[in-house]
Amino acid sequence: MIIETLRKLYVNHIGHEPESVDELPSSGSNRRYFRLKGEPTLIGVSGESIEENRAFLYMADHFRRKGLPVPQVVARSEDDLYYLQEDLGDTLLFNAIEKGRLTGVFSEDEKLLLRKTIRLLPAIQFAGADGMDFSQCYPQTEFNSRSILWDLNYFKYCFLKATGMDFQEDRLEDDFQRMTDVLLRSSSATFMYRDFQSRNVMIKDGEPWLIDFQGGRKGPFYYDVASFLWQAKANYPDSLRRELLGEYIDALRRYKPVDETYFYAQLRHFVLFRTLQVLGAYGFRGYFEKKPHFIQSVPFAIENLRQLLQEPYPEYPYLCQMLRQLTELKQFADTGKRQLVVKVMSFAYKKGIPEDTSGNGGGFVFDCRAVNNPGKYERYKPFTGLDEPVIRFLEEDGEITTFLEHVYALVDASVKRYMERGFTHLSVSFGCTGGQHRSVYCAQHLAEHLHTTFGVRVNLVHREQNIEKQF
Repeated sequence: MIIETLRKLYVNHIGHEPESVDELPSSGSNRRYFRLKGEPTLIGVSGESIEENRAFLYMADHFRRKGLPVPQVVARSEDDLYYLQEDLGDTLLFNAIEKGRLTGVFSEDEKLLLRKTIRLLPAIQFAGADGMDFSQCYPQTEFNSRSILWDLNYFKYCFLKATGMDFQEDRLEDDFQRMTDVLLRSSSATFMYRDFQSRNVMIKDGEPWLIDFQGGRKGPFYYDVASFLWQAKANYPDSLRRELLGEYIDALRRYKPVDETYFYAQLRHFVLFRTLQVLGAYGFRGYFEKKPHFIQSVPFAIENLRQLLQEPYPEYPYLCQMLRQLTELKQFADTGKRQLVVKVMSFAYKKGIPEDTSGNGGGFVFDCRAVNNPGKYERYKPFTGLDEPVIRFLEEDGEITTFLEHVYALVDASVKRYMERGFTHLSVSFGCTGGQHRSVYCAQHLAEHLHTTFGVRVNLVHREQNIEKQF
């Protein structure tokens, strides 16, 4: 039904059938996205909420008129349940900075994308608000006390209570009211994106484009800064966060003067509020709707909370007391310490496959014996896979290079997922006939590759050579 409706919309607008219609992976919302391939290729959207769809359609048109980089809507159904928009490709900023997120070390290319994105934010907040009819916003026209308390109670009911913690609800509500008062002293007539984070930014031709802004409303600009720079799984180091804050303030000065002392003092309240709001969302989407992406994000948000509480918030004494207890719960106590360690081994099959001493029941075991063996030649018998003559033999032969390309693809995928999910151990073993040449070469190169690519700790063991090394 949905696909057929989008097909008809495409035909009515373009004049011919699309070549194919493929559903795209779902996000955190109830909207469904489809790529209608053809000339041109467009993205079809099906949304269950007419009001939310209309908010997006109005904002997309308004922002386009302001020259802001948002997708152009080219067709919409009469009931506004379906629409077609420009295809921006498949690259989310979240994925474009993946290596930095996983390792905590961001390349210059990744930093450039982040700088471009954060400098774009004041434009949508200020230029985007110019002439905007905020009555078109959904579900709220502005950031007000009711919406703040909704989000705080979202945290209380969907996350805090789900942990089983005991707390005094009236004292917590008193601090919620105090936080509401603090946040509202920053009210302004700017556009508040509300979910400005790297999953809602597309990269097209090296430039950021904005998506999923339909929940925006009139509100303070601090909120979006907190949302972007303290996104749970973005893993920005403090030095990068400070650099990006400087970029934002510089771009902000185009629209208003900035008192940096007040700016930073007020921002930290929004960071705490946003952290509580996303924990509520993670609780609902993860614990109740059973969506794994949100459950996996919880440890990162808890670590953000732990870092925030290192400086006191005297305005909210009981809330902070509860939050500290929350970060110390058994299920969250080690979230800041969970780091992946990869154990890479070389071994001889005739002496048996190594046991996994981590207690996790094993890992990858790769058989190198199909690769041409230098050990069958007398001149290579004194050497190992660490020595130049053997390295030259294997690389000039070329079989081992192809072999390792496949190994890297498999192991890299697991390392990424292990890091995202907070796993602590992975083992990878390479076996050959004598554990001297091919397996040693492979283990050594994988260990160096993983440490360079992901920054993880690698324990390297060449079992038959009695060599151990850490990266």
